Amino acid sequence: MLLGLIPFVGGLGLPELMIFAVIVLLVFGNRIPGAMRSLGKSIVEFKKGTSDAENSNEDVPKDS
Repeated sequence: MLLGLIPFVGGLGLPELMIFAVIVLLVFGNRIPGAMRSLGKSIVEFKKGTSDAENSNEDVPKDS
């Protein structure tokens, strides 16, 4: 199935991509800000979690 899409993807130019972007904005335009907001919150929580994990690893004594 993917091999059938490869020639089609190669034929996409700037005008086709712009039309596609306009259609996506018309269909999903009101949902995009909420999705970006939740994506930003997810990234902040992920960074907070990784920094907490790094800090907890520094507190553990090494077995050397």
